[in-house]
Amino acid sequence: MTTPHTVAVLGLGRMGAAIATRLADLDWDVVGWTRSGRHVAGAVETTHDPDDAVAKADITLLALFDGRACRQVVDRIRPSLRPDAVVLNTSTIAPAEASALARRLGPSYVHAPVLGSVPAVAAGTLRILAAGDREARDRVQAVLRALGTVLPVDDAATAAALKLVANSSLAGAVLALRDSLRQADALNLPRAQALDVLELGQLGGLVGRKRTFLLADEPPPAPAPAEFTIGALAKDMALLATASNSPLRSAADLAGTPADPEADIAVAATVPAEDDTVLEPLRLYIRGHATGDPTHFRDAFLPTAHIEGIRDGAFVSWRLDEYCALFNGRPAADEPTRTRRIDTVDVHGTIATASMTLRHGPDTFTDVFLLVQAEGGWRIANKAYHRR
Repeated sequence: MTTPHTVAVLGLGRMGAAIATRLADLDWDVVGWTRSGRHVAGAVETTHDPDDAVAKADITLLALFDGRACRQVVDRIRPSLRPDAVVLNTSTIAPAEASALARRLGPSYVHAPVLGSVPAVAAGTLRILAAGDREARDRVQAVLRALGTVLPVDDAATAAALKLVANSSLAGAVLALRDSLRQADALNLPRAQALDVLELGQLGGLVGRKRTFLLADEPPPAPAPAEFTIGALAKDMALLATASNSPLRSAADLAGTPADPEADIAVAATVPAEDDTVLEPLRLYIRGHATGDPTHFRDAFLPTAHIEGIRDGAFVSWRLDEYCALFNGRPAADEPTRTRRIDTVDVHGTIATASMTLRHGPDTFTDVFLLVQAEGGWRIANKAYHRR
């Protein structure tokens, strides 16, 4: 087995940045790229051009949010891949998406979703479900062993499915903890005492790790980086529901739907983002759609906001008042069948971007938001949407 000279890490979110840093700390040559332009401190070289990154690399490691991002990035970089390069995908995606990438890239593709979060990356204790051609797996073995323990799996779809099932157990634990704390609150039990008892049972490990967040009235002034965001877990549960053709209560609960206003406990249990308040206007926006009450949109958006997209073949740019006038204060007749999911949230100081998928009857909307931190909280400055 030949040790690769350079690893390109495409996707520098929490996991991608941790992976890139771990490899660089172990003296690998690492070049990183992310669509947001984020840089990683330390010995990780970054570039604004993914083609430049992969042209130098023996291994291209994907650490992206979802299957759509994987497809887009692979489409972009494929002409620049070295003929002998291996694509190593650690992203959590649907089984069908993993199979499609394996067919497309052939024997140069290894699908290797990981079990564990940022601390496990730093410690080299991930569990990695690796599937692919034996020669390709041998060529990435040194990288995988630098990150954790490798568990061989027969094929890409199986590896992807096993990762979703593993995350389902995490979602179940998160929701069980949330429900237990709701019941403790209803009984007027002190939160600390309830956590002491829960830590003695099956939820002990989760309680022990998240106690600080679950006891705080507000996030600590300098919280540790999030280990796992609620948006990612909700996304994974939605993928599992689709792949297994089995509706999962956890996906809706974890997404923080209006029918479940106490989902903040679930957010806290997965460790909130560095500034979880950025989610509040997105929750208000979801609540507005679910209830038809435009008051929620007025609370979510800045008064100067515009909502833009293509409607009936023509570009529209609504002021907030015009947008609110589209809602009559009542839920849609088919509201029980509608779903909404926060897909991504990226915070850059006092501004943030977010995307959301809304399935309303026969229509699916992709909403993209620009948010700003103003007047002590976050508000949506503008929204653009695509309808399909």
